[in-house]
Amino acid sequence: MDKSAKIYVAGHLGMVGSAIVRELQNQGFNNIVTRTSKELDLKDQNDVVAFFQSEKPEYVFMAAAKVGGIHANNIYRAEFLYNNLMIQNNVIHQSYVHNVKKLLFLGSSCIYPKLAEQPLVEESLLSGYLEPTNEPYSIAKITGIKMCETYRDQYGCNFISAMPTNLYGPNDNYHPENSHVLPAMIRKFHEAKAQNKPAVELWGDGSPMREFLYADDLANALVYLMLNYNEKQFVNVGYGSDVTIKELAKKVSEVIGFKGGINWDSTKPNGTPRKFMDSSKLFNTGWKPKVNLEEGIRMAYEEFLKLENQA
Repeated sequence: MDKSAKIYVAGHLGMVGSAIVRELQNQGFNNIVTRTSKELDLKDQNDVVAFFQSEKPEYVFMAAAKVGGIHANNIYRAEFLYNNLMIQNNVIHQSYVHNVKKLLFLGSSCIYPKLAEQPLVEESLLSGYLEPTNEPYSIAKITGIKMCETYRDQYGCNFISAMPTNLYGPNDNYHPENSHVLPAMIRKFHEAKAQNKPAVELWGDGSPMREFLYADDLANALVYLMLNYNEKQFVNVGYGSDVTIKELAKKVSEVIGFKGGINWDSTKPNGTPRKFMDSSKLFNTGWKPKVNLEEGIRMAYEEFLKLENQA
């Protein structure tokens, strides 16, 4: 991938897409193509065809998706399935039609069965039932993986897939209802501190275990894969260790400086008991993450404060 190669980053305003753009720029790539959702509706086949005809990107990072936490995934089930299928179907197919040299598709750790053996290895895909609360999103992502595999099998396309673990960092979504667990905690603990609340209420019992990777570490891994990996098998991208949600809440509260208590609402769903990814396939190639969880939470909170001050 030459520094002047035309690279399309789909979803460049999102947390992952913006991190990919930053990483590419930091590495000296100078021909990055982006479009906002208002400029290009990836759900519209005609729009996507016209874009690929006019821009002719050589490489594609497929980071565009409709995303959210447990609540959003469970409430907007049809939207999560339809929107994600349409977005990725259009981009992947037109990448084939217009002879894109290489495409990297972004999946999610939720593709794995709810009770899959831990840590999650790539070969566990489709070996059991999915977590019901985010099944539509998971099915869409699994479809994307299989599209990349089948287009490789039938057409010889160099389409690869990467499965990131839980992510956080710059340009995260801090919406009180539609955000993932870590940014949701940052908002909750920040507001509780500001309002001098005696306690914060969190969903579940705090026992599920989760792995967290800073978005800029993921972007570094994705560019690394685009430059060095050309296999059919998708690749896990994780941090290498996990924590309980209860431990995470303690870390977030300490970074924010909240002195109150934490009440766990065990009537609310926990989600998957554990999602710890075996990233040895990637780690064995020489890539490793750089940002530890405490440092990452601190940087994420600093960014959250900037967003609050701008509001």
